[in-house]
Amino acid sequence: MPFLGSRDFDKDSMSGSWSLKLRPFRSVIHDRDHGWGPLLWWLYLGFFFVQPIVDHVGRKQWFFDILGALVFLILYWGIFLLERPRPLVHVGGMLLLGVLFLPYNMGGSTFFIFAAAMVPFMVSTQARAIAGLGLIGAVAAIEGFLLHVSGPVLFWAAGFPMFIGAGNVFFAERNRMNCQLRKANEEIENLAKVAERERIARDLHDVLGHTLSVITLKSELAGKLIDRDPQRAGKEIREVEQISRQALSDVRDAIRGYRSQGLAAELAQAKTTLETAGLTVQCDAATTVKLPAVQESVLSLAVREAVTNVVRHAQARTCRMRLEQQNGSCRLEIHDDGLGGSNGEGNGLRGMRERVEMLGGTLSRSSDAGTTLTITLPLKDVAPQGEGSRN
Repeated sequence: MPFLGSRDFDKDSMSGSWSLKLRPFRSVIHDRDHGWGPLLWWLYLGFFFVQPIVDHVGRKQWFFDILGALVFLILYWGIFLLERPRPLVHVGGMLLLGVLFLPYNMGGSTFFIFAAAMVPFMVSTQARAIAGLGLIGAVAAIEGFLLHVSGPVLFWAAGFPMFIGAGNVFFAERNRMNCQLRKANEEIENLAKVAERERIARDLHDVLGHTLSVITLKSELAGKLIDRDPQRAGKEIREVEQISRQALSDVRDAIRGYRSQGLAAELAQAKTTLETAGLTVQCDAATTVKLPAVQESVLSLAVREAVTNVVRHAQARTCRMRLEQQNGSCRLEIHDDGLGGSNGEGNGLRGMRERVEMLGGTLSRSSDAGTTLTITLPLKDVAPQGEGSRN
C-alpha cells in the first residue's frame, strides 16, 4: 500500500468544533497535497473482499461485508470532502471496522492499515501520531492474539500498518511544514505589497509635490508678469504646460519604479527651479561620482523633496547644493539661509529618511542658520572621486 498523502490540518482544527461543510469535489482532486491520490487509494479496499470470494461465503456475510465497505467509504471520503473532518470519528471508525470484521474476514486487516495510514495526517503533532499508531497496533495485536490468528494475518493486521503509519508520520510532518511555509510566503507577499504601496505613495508625494510646486511658482510669476512683460509671461505659461506633460511621465515612471533622467539632470532642474523662485544657487557636484541606480534614485528624490521645501517654506535668498564622494560613501548636502523650521518630520522628510535608511545610509537635518539637510549613502564598486565642477 502506498504512502497516503494528505491535506494539512492546523492545531485549531483539532479542537473538536467542526463544521460539516462539504468541499467541492473538483477542488479535492486538485488539492496540492494529495492531488488525484484519493481516487486510487480507496481501491485497496478490494483486499477486503478476497476471502469472501475465495471461501464462497453466504449471502448473510456478503451483506455485512458490503455494509462494512460502505461505512468505510463514508468515513474515507469524509476525510477529503468535509471541510473539517473529525479525526476521532474517521480514524476511530476505521479501527472499529477492523475489530468487528477481523474475526470473520481476515481482510479486515485492511481497515487497520487505512486507519494507521490516515492517523498521522489527522492530528497536529508527531507525538499524537505516534500515540495513535501505538493504539492501533496494540488493538490489532491484542485481538489477533485473542483470536489465535496465524502469523501472516497478525502481521497484516498489526505489523504492516505500523510500517505504513511510521512512514506517513514523516510525510505528515513535511506537509505541516509546507503548510507553515505557504503561510509564511503569503505573509511575505502581503508585506511586500504593503511596502510597495508605501513606496508608490512616497514616490507620488515626492514627484507630484515637486512638480505642483513648480507649476504654482511659475503660474504666480506669469500672473505678475502678464501686464508688464507679456512675452516672458507667455514663456512661463508654456513652461507650465511642458512641466504638466512631464508630470504625467514622472508619475508613470514612479509607479513602475523607474527614474527618468538621473541625479545630474535632477540637480540641474533643481537649480533652474530655485533660480526661478529668485534664489541665488550654488551647485557643486563631483562629475565623476558613479552611483548605483538605487542610490541615484534615492538621491534624486531627496533633491526634489528638499528643493520643494525650500521653495514652499524657507523664504531663503541663497541655496547651496553639494555632492561628493568621501571614503566609499556619497554625501549630499543641501543648505539654505531661510527661516529654518521645527524638528518635526512631515511625510516628505519621513519618506526620504526611510529610503536612505533602507540603503544603510543616514539623514540629518539641522535648523541652525537656515536649514541644512545632509544625506550619506554607502557605495560599492564606485570609481575614485575626480575633480568637481562648479555650475
